[in-house]
Amino acid sequence: VQLQASGGGLVQAGGSLRLSCAVSGGTFRAYTMGWFRQAPGKEREFVAGISWSGGSTNYAASMKGRFTISRDNAKNTVFLQMNSLKPEDTAVYYCAADQGGSVYYTRDYEYDYWGQGTKVTVSS
Repeated sequence: VQLQASGGGLVQAGGSLRLSCAVSGGTFRAYTMGWFRQAPGKEREFVAGISWSGGSTNYAASMKGRFTISRDNAKNTVFLQMNSLKPEDTAVYYCAADQGGSVYYTRDYEYDYWGQGTKVTVSS
């Protein structure tokens, strides 16, 4: 299973970005999908998760209301729409897949497959 994240870049505070993660080599519908991020000098942290159907989502408290996770099962892709970005959102963002699983899995070891990460930089 391969995950390819894209869409990162440099944005000013208050701006928006949409990350994408294309999944290949597996049965996309079987996976709970998640986004994590890792800022310089910090541990990787959970951002958001979405169930196989898209019917259930979960967000870290600091992202709720600003970030939206979604998926397109026809295109084997999961998205993360990020609005009202803040400098503290600067990080490398990773997508992850867990076969079966739960949107309430928030620990990185609970996910089976990982993408390579895409860097997001928010300037003040």
